[in-house]
Formats: sequence, structure tokens, C-alpha cells
Amino acid sequence: MMSPERFFELMLKELEVHTEMQPYYKFLGKKSSWHFRRNYFLERLRYIQKNLVDMPQNGSKGVYEPSIWDCGCGYGTTCLYLAMNGISTHGTTLEFYYDTIQKRIAYWSQYGDTSLFTCSYENLFDNHPAPSSYDWIVVQDTLHHLEPIDDALQIFHDSLKPGGKVLSIEENGNNIIQSIKLYKYRGNKRIISIWDEKLQKDILIGNENIRSLDSWEWLFEKNQFHINKASVQYVRYYLPITYRFSDPEKLLEKERQIQTGKGVRREYFFFGLNFIAEKNALP
Repeated sequence: MMSPERFFELMLKELEVHTEMQPYYKFLGKKSSWHFRRNYFLERLRYIQKNLVDMPQNGSKGVYEPSIWDCGCGYGTTCLYLAMNGISTHGTTLEFYYDTIQKRIAYWSQYGDTSLFTCSYENLFDNHPAPSSYDWIVVQDTLHHLEPIDDALQIFHDSLKPGGKVLSIEENGNNIIQSIKLYKYRGNKRIISIWDEKLQKDILIGNENIRSLDSWEWLFEKNQFHINKASVQYVRYYLPITYRFSDPEKLLEKERQIQTGKGVRREYFFFGLNFIAEKNALP
């Protein structure tokens, strides 16, 4: 089994080789923000570990082997982490850097079975998975891009097996600082159309259309899901400047303590939001 911390160490080495990824994963940039970025990356990966890697035994049948679809897998980082832990995943993406994934697979093949990671360039609205195909759907930094969102959630619902779950890693739409930044960037233009070169068509996309937990809960419930309240996790409270004067591990512990209790700090000042939505059982 590969821990999130070990995966991060190997990924830093990979970034020295695959330099085209450095503008996205900014770990080799400013040293002053290194611990800030590292803590955020690892907390999100630990959420994946907790819910998808640390699986219980499935009785006499052995280890539970879930079927997983990573919708909007980007560079394939989550899929590669799962592959390093012996878990198969199929990723789909519309990102321009799709071709980089094959180079990443070659790098990570020296550390684990990368054949467990398959990937395709496709739009979920054009190519629906077969009904009841998956136990889990992972949407990391993707859910706020999917439009029309109700259609996307219905595709998720149909693609999941009974009791299936959507694991979402998102930005917190209630975060005051991020909301101001995004308003300056895009105003109220939350949905736009872009031209996809590979698909040769216009597609709708959420323009950094992040939402609060309450908003996501309403949308998921409308589409026959319920959010597991125990699964909700808020991530990244302290600003980068705080890390210049404090121990990063102690800051992380303080963040974890703050996010366990309801209040203004948790709802409006954490940047990240993780949750799991479960497919409702048939009546």
C-alpha cells in the first residue's frame, strides 16, 4: 500500500521530469507557499484514502473491489494514486493536456500496476456509462464545471449501482474570499460555452460555478441522492502567510479542530469542501 505522503514525494520527483505540469501543481514554485499547498493536497488525498483505499473486508469473499469512475480526471492523479494501491479506476476528461496522461502512466509504472488506470477523452453527456456500472463516482474539482448540472446528476444516478456513491472534492462556494475573487474574474456569468477541438463541437461548462454545501444538498436531493452528513469535510482554513510563522503540522491540526464544529469560520472561511452523496434506495 502506498500512503498519500509517499505518493506526494514521488510526485514531486515526477514534476521535475514532466515540467508541463508545474503551472498546475505549483509545488516547485514559491517556497513560502510550499507547506500551504502540501497540506491542502494531502488532506484531499487522505479523504480519497479514507473512503476508497481503506476498504473493509467483504466477508468470506475477500477484499471489496469497487468499480470506480473518475469523472473529470484531469491529469489522472487520483486514478494513479488508486492504482498504486491496487484499485482499478476508469477516468474520463475533456482537458487539453490529455496526452500527458500516457507519459504519467509510464513514470508511475515503476512503482505500481498502472494497468489499473484506464482513461478516455469523452463528454459524459455524449457517452453515458451503462446503467448500474459503478459503485463510486469521483468528481474532483469537476462538479462545478458540469452543465446542465441536473442532467449530469441524473447520469450519475443511472450509472451507479444500488447504494452507489458520488465522492465530491470541491471548492466551498460560501468562502467569502474566493467568492469575491471569482466575481471579479467572471461576474455572474456562471455558465459559458466553449469550443472543444477534439470533439469538434461547442460544449457547456460551469464557469468556476462553485456552490455551498446547502446548494449541493438541494441539487443532489432533487436528483434522488442524499448527502451523508458524517462525510462532510471542510479543508484549508489558514492563508499562505500564516505558514511563514507557524508549524505546518500544528496549523493542520487546528484546521481539523475548527472544521468539526459548525459556525461562521467553517461555513465561510474554509476554501475546500468534501462530501459523499449516496444514491437513494428504491421506494
